[in-house]
Amino acid sequence: NFDEKSDCSKVRLMKSYYRIMLGRASAHAKECYNKNFIGCNFAFELDFTGKLLDNWRDFNKEFIPYYLDKHPDKSKVTAGLACGATHTICKGINSGDIVLSPDGSGNYMVGEIITDYSYVPDSVLPHQRGVKWYPKSIPRSAMSDKLRHSTGSIGTVSNITKYTEELE
Repeated sequence: NFDEKSDCSKVRLMKSYYRIMLGRASAHAKECYNKNFIGCNFAFELDFTGKLLDNWRDFNKEFIPYYLDKHPDKSKVTAGLACGATHTICKGINSGDIVLSPDGSGNYMVGEIITDYSYVPDSVLPHQRGVKWYPKSIPRSAMSDKLRHSTGSIGTVSNITKYTEELE
């Protein structure tokens, strides 16, 4: 039997929330908003189509050596972080998940992931996902202290799903 209430609650539980940095100091936020995408660029000059393994650890195992070969001055930890963020943005975030990205002026743009991964080599952030941005942003000042600290964490990607109730 179809139980609309329980099915709806399952869908809600499956949605995740992420804070995504769109370049250092949100340098690419405006372009991402105007062109409806999120993305990353850790200088992987290759298309990951068909290479995005389901498990991020397997992805890291395959691509950390590639990263270190291209960046011999970087550490294995840095390579692991670059691979992990790339995998999360390209594969780990699902269509329907919600992303928050700082706009560089104290607000967070909010959008829903609407496409699978695509590679756009001439873009500032070539590893992309399509986003339907919502018209309203969230002022950082309107967030609880805990959410504000989580969205301000270091790194390209932060899972902020535990703040679903506040974000909804």
